[in-house]
Amino acid sequence: MTISRAGGPSAAGSAPATRPAHTLVIEASTYRASLAVLTEGSVVAELDVATGGGRADHDHLMPGVAAVMERAGIGVAALDRVVCGSGPGSFTSLRIAAALGKGLVTPGGPRLAAVSSLLLIVAGAADRLADGSYIASLDALRGERHAVLVTVDRGAGASDTTPRSARMVVHDGARRLPVDAVTEWARAAGATTIGPGCSVDAWPAARGVLRVWDAVRDVDVETWEPDYGRLAEAEVRRAAMFPSGPPG
Repeated sequence: MTISRAGGPSAAGSAPATRPAHTLVIEASTYRASLAVLTEGSVVAELDVATGGGRADHDHLMPGVAAVMERAGIGVAALDRVVCGSGPGSFTSLRIAAALGKGLVTPGGPRLAAVSSLLLIVAGAADRLADGSYIASLDALRGERHAVLVTVDRGAGASDTTPRSARMVVHDGARRLPVDAVTEWARAAGATTIGPGCSVDAWPAARGVLRVWDAVRDVDVETWEPDYGRLAEAEVRRAAMFPSGPPG
């Protein structure tokens, strides 16, 4: 699957020229994390784990990574790259996943990379999607949703019996909009909403990285942070309590 941005280059940031031999993907932008180990262009192990029902759920992520690596039969030393879903989405889950991904990166070991979690919604469901426009969408809380417009195009002559590699065009960047505005945007763009609880029910899937290598970008382990999309709930409450800043 080829990724491009409308009116722009085929991918943002530094993208790998070839598929790395062993890749661990940690996608945790929602309350259901998706983990996968990809080896030479194939999914060799994958696992979904709960990450947001309560504090204890966030403790499932590290054992989940260990379990998916064990299923794949490889150790951290064999990894070429650790790819984290970059959000936007759940602040706590994204933060924990980023810390875990950074912890697996060592000098001379796997590199750290990131890819849009919204893009992984479309890429993960690509096998069951018809050509057309989709608004990938995730809950942003407080009556809003994160959303981005993506077009899927396999080109003339593609069919269920003669599939072609899909080209995905990302139109502009992700937005945070009221729920009604996302619905209106989809109507105006002639697009189908896709995401948890949307017209096409789909979650960001770690396996989707196989279809969007062009959009995977290497990031600096010291400075990179996910795109949370908005402040954490605790920070919002603190700002409401102290509009002029905390005392002292």
